[in-house]
Amino acid sequence: MAETMDLIVGIDAGTSVMKAVAFTLAGRQIASASVRNTYTTGDDGSVTQSLDQTWLDCTRALRGLGEKVDNLAARTTAIAVTAQGDGTWLVGAGNRPVGDAWLWLDARAAPTVERLAASEADRQRFEATGTGLNTCQQGAQLAHMDRHCPDLIAGAETAMHCKDWLYLNLTGVRATDPSEVSFTFGNFRTRRYDGDVLAALGLTHLRRLLPEVIDGTEISHPLTAEAAAASGLKAGTPVCLGYVDMCMTALGAGVRSEGRNAACSAIGSTGVHLQAKAVADVVLNAERTGYVIALPIPDIVTQVQTNMGATINLDWLLQLGADLLGEFGVAASLTDMIGRVDQWFAMSKPGNVLYHPYISEAGERGPFVNARARANFTGLSSRHRYPDLVRAVVEGLGMATRDCYAAMGALPPELRISGGAARSASLRGTLAAALGAPVRVSTREEAGAAGASMMAAVAIGAYRTMDDCIADWVTPELGEAERPKPGDIDRMTRLFAAYSEVRRGIAPAWDILAAR
Repeated sequence: MAETMDLIVGIDAGTSVMKAVAFTLAGRQIASASVRNTYTTGDDGSVTQSLDQTWLDCTRALRGLGEKVDNLAARTTAIAVTAQGDGTWLVGAGNRPVGDAWLWLDARAAPTVERLAASEADRQRFEATGTGLNTCQQGAQLAHMDRHCPDLIAGAETAMHCKDWLYLNLTGVRATDPSEVSFTFGNFRTRRYDGDVLAALGLTHLRRLLPEVIDGTEISHPLTAEAAAASGLKAGTPVCLGYVDMCMTALGAGVRSEGRNAACSAIGSTGVHLQAKAVADVVLNAERTGYVIALPIPDIVTQVQTNMGATINLDWLLQLGADLLGEFGVAASLTDMIGRVDQWFAMSKPGNVLYHPYISEAGERGPFVNARARANFTGLSSRHRYPDLVRAVVEGLGMATRDCYAAMGALPPELRISGGAARSASLRGTLAAALGAPVRVSTREEAGAAGASMMAAVAIGAYRTMDDCIADWVTPELGEAERPKPGDIDRMTRLFAAYSEVRRGIAPAWDILAAR
């Protein structure tokens, strides 16, 4: 009896972990397997990853999934792949790597970014891409390589991203997707390469390195026999090239549902804030920060701002408390302290203490870019105690979230949140009050792999449109709306005005403190 082809396998290659996840055609996750990624850091700011090892890790994750799901190969009707964005993965003759990949964490292109950002052409580049120039991006890295690493450029035939490299190994096809193209080398309105953007980056002469653009909801390629042997899956299985992991995660977590655009924030060590919009509604800020990333829905994009530090601010304060308790012989782990956050928040009285959550040593990148930005409390008095500091830090995360969404234009009508911090009632209430909008928690475990798999579900005809797929895959995973209290909205709006004034006013002091 023939096995029913009832599964989609989603691959999500993050910076630290490679995941393979099996979903039913209706979006139920049934199993996952993961392999730790490895990368190398250097004193020169380099952060690199082996292309061959990344493909090997992908096959190991797929084989691990096969050990958990009976008859996985026979049951898999499609495979989808997404991965970490930005970075530069060079491929040469015979589809072989040209050195190790430069990851999005690589900082070597910083001098090139400063040079390009200061040029008159950068405003035109930003207007087309909707994306601030930074060292993460392939455009900046290629421009830097062109000047300082000519041997790499000379040996390269194609510049790819991580998921593109995996797609090449799965299918033998060199390609990339509209999301990476539009925010790096193209125009978010057309989802195609843009000659003016290439000129602004000084890369017109390297146009030959840029691969064909394909949309994974419309085009797939068959799994090769070689890839099938390596992964344990069946040759000929359709493979879908997903969009970049950031927007795949947002899609899977609820940045859009019921045919309407919403917003989605992942509150983890960093804060990632995305808002789905029609192209005509995109508002670009004067600071030239953030991203505009295409969604696999016609004329819909995500606008993105990211905080360098989110829950690491709270971890710092809680660990400080644990360390002090330890000095007096009271053992308390960080996990213990995290478990008391909501209690401490409730013990404090709503006051006027502000906290700017720039605790990361890398400064801040959203909605402004300043590597010298540092955290600070404002408004402390002798009556304040530890619970008041906890409240201030939690509210600071809410303020930073509002700061990011405000840089994109109008605040969103509803916020979907994911990440471990979403379990905190005090943080959920604070985010709702800060934005003046209800919040809903997404319970989707592997949102990135789910987003890519949703594209595959549309590509193979399981769903007519992405919105039809969202109705089954996303909406049931969203919790009930938690609405803010009117008094809390008024208070947070008042505090945000002060938060913004302090943030702008203190910036010159960061320069002084950073001086050697």
